[in-house]
Amino acid sequence: MALYVLPRPSSARLRAVSALVAGALLAAAFAPLGLWPLAVLCPAALMWLWQDATPRESAWLGFLFNFGTFAAGTYWLLISLPTGGAPVWLALLLLLGLTGIMALYHAALGYASARWLPRTGAVRWLVALPAAWLLVEWWRGWFLSGFSWLSLGYSQTDTWLAGLAPVTGVYGLSAALLLSAGALTALVSGTRWARLSAAVVLLVAWLAGAALHGISWTHPSGAPVSVAIAQGAIPQDEKWLDDNKDTTLNLYAKLTEQAWGDALIVWPESAPADTANDIVPYLTRVYRDAHAHGSALVLGVLRAEGGVSDSDPVRYYNSVLALDQEVSWYDKHHLVPFSEFFPVPQFVRSWMRLASLPYSDFTPGAAYQPPLPAAHLELGTTVCYEDAYGSSMLEALRRGGADALVNVTNDAWFDHSSARHLHFQVARMRALEEGRYLIRAANDGISAVIGPHGEVVARAAEFRAVVLVSKVTPLGGLTPYARVGNWLIVTLAALALACGLWLRNDRLWRTRSGSAGASA
Repeated sequence: MALYVLPRPSSARLRAVSALVAGALLAAAFAPLGLWPLAVLCPAALMWLWQDATPRESAWLGFLFNFGTFAAGTYWLLISLPTGGAPVWLALLLLLGLTGIMALYHAALGYASARWLPRTGAVRWLVALPAAWLLVEWWRGWFLSGFSWLSLGYSQTDTWLAGLAPVTGVYGLSAALLLSAGALTALVSGTRWARLSAAVVLLVAWLAGAALHGISWTHPSGAPVSVAIAQGAIPQDEKWLDDNKDTTLNLYAKLTEQAWGDALIVWPESAPADTANDIVPYLTRVYRDAHAHGSALVLGVLRAEGGVSDSDPVRYYNSVLALDQEVSWYDKHHLVPFSEFFPVPQFVRSWMRLASLPYSDFTPGAAYQPPLPAAHLELGTTVCYEDAYGSSMLEALRRGGADALVNVTNDAWFDHSSARHLHFQVARMRALEEGRYLIRAANDGISAVIGPHGEVVARAAEFRAVVLVSKVTPLGGLTPYARVGNWLIVTLAALALACGLWLRNDRLWRTRSGSAGASA
């Protein structure tokens, strides 16, 4: 028996505005605002607006929802791209292009949910729709290089649901949020049985997170290691000026002197404003002095290879250099489109060169690279936005035995925007998933040491040249997520979606068969 059902707005225009506003509000669920209940309420609002909508309207509402989310959540492109040399008009074009592409994902989800999923009931809200939404979120996280920014689970680094991260990864948290959103929809629109099922789902999802919260899935494998992070806080629009190169090199040398004696000293992404090839004497001197005081160095620096002949062009890498008993390199694998590489035809690249726009590409490193050995640690390494690709980091734990993580980044591109805070939240999720300490060295913030439960152990002041000193403990063992990656949660979502499709089709078949029998 149906109870009171909350009707959706009767005006199509009001429904459209509601979807856009709900999508924009979803961005506030993430750092720095951290209004995490919106990660349940906003998806629930869209599920409610989708109820009884036609496929065409569902697609439009889904488009508006995601357009609002990514317009509010990636506005910082209007800051970062001009900082990198792109004109404002191009930055605006790329922002609109990105938000439009992200909006198309939810347009497809809305259309499919109205066309093929159960029209109403517990199966729709608690099984099929959350599963379909989760699969779309996972798909956009890797398809065509992927963009996992604003995946729902990242909003829960400080809630009970964070306990799910070492077991299911960030997409398991997203699944719990989507189940909760579906449960809210069922509570306002379902039958008595659907509402009872929804209440059970809500309790199970959040109590499971609470029960797992604080469990240590990894164990110490060595003595604590002292770590110093050198944060130069050099504004991006000054960093690469020829007149400032020596100033930058001198600054990092002085910061390193302050950290002599700490076992590991870490510099941020591309800290020297030059390639390693051109500053070999400087790097040798800094390392010699640090090593004499018992310190190893890990630093982000660009490097070049090739160029010895016309058939061997120069290749540039965004890299991390480890200087300890041996010299080791890590080359960034996941490059950022339209920043580190330009996926455009040659004629467009030629036009960009003539228009004095950035057009050069970095070369990606190998998909798997062993951990960097430094200060008796085996460091699973990422550069900047690479830490958003959680599952690709797992091989360093499985094959390489990484006992700590390091991420070097340069979030100066984002100035004072929210992007640096959300990027920091992503790093905290990686530490949670993998059960490791994570050393995060940023040019001007947010530099920090993050613990294996995602807790912030130490954090540097932003926009100041400082040395942050802390300790990390090497940890062994694998979390359940590190063993299986995303495949468990993705497989469960695919099975749930298949179940929802089967139940709807079976019901339609039985209805049509019954009608045919009555007609006969």
